[in-house]
Amino acid sequence: MNPLIHPSAVIDPGAQLGKDVQIGPYAVIEDNVVLGDGCRIGPQAQICWGSRLGAEVQVYHAASVGCLPQDLKYHGEETSLEVGARTVIREYVTLARATEEALVTRVGAGCLLMAYVHVAHDCQIGDGCIFSNGVQLAGHVKVGDNVIMGGTSVAHQFVRIGSHAFIGGATAVGKDVPPYIMANDNPLRYCGLNSVGLARRGFDAERQRRIKRMYRLFFGKNSQNVSLALAELAGLVEMDEDARLIHAFITASERGIIRG
Repeated sequence: MNPLIHPSAVIDPGAQLGKDVQIGPYAVIEDNVVLGDGCRIGPQAQICWGSRLGAEVQVYHAASVGCLPQDLKYHGEETSLEVGARTVIREYVTLARATEEALVTRVGAGCLLMAYVHVAHDCQIGDGCIFSNGVQLAGHVKVGDNVIMGGTSVAHQFVRIGSHAFIGGATAVGKDVPPYIMANDNPLRYCGLNSVGLARRGFDAERQRRIKRMYRLFFGKNSQNVSLALAELAGLVEMDEDARLIHAFITASERGIIRG
């Protein structure tokens, strides 16, 4: 008997368990599941068919990982869910696997998903993200690296949130949120740079000033329409990696970006 696995846990013989995996009382590990080395699965958690968890992922009490998508266009296709190494999934989180369209729902490495977070089918979540209690993502949402979302904030299907953005609590994300910024209020609007987050990740004061000047084209007192602002920003694309990222993100927006 493995002392790291509680005798009441239900583990399908088709599941693949890495080294030093811990599984708590009454947890369920279904067939076609891969748990990386050092994963910790809490009591009554369910790791569903098609889930792939990287090394040292922690899943807390009663979370449901890789559950069937809540989508009428899903008809039993063999899709999957991937969770990166060292991500923490707290109590009652639900992570749905993909539909046929995207085939895989992804949550990156080093993320923290607090209690009652829901990540729907086909979402793509970057590394280092923090979702506070009750964050709800609809299907096909794309979130960049190091994004923070405040408690009970929600995201409409197909919206995109750029890397290093901060979303205030109890807000609704109905349009795309460009990288590096803070967004708050209802309706959601631009509230300046995510200066604290950027400083923590090594963005010096001069780099932050350059990014802020770029966003004045879109959100400043004398801001232009998006097409004109993109045309002016394009002159900086060859010189500045941040300008290239912002330009590419806004150019690719299908839902439009939030207001200033």
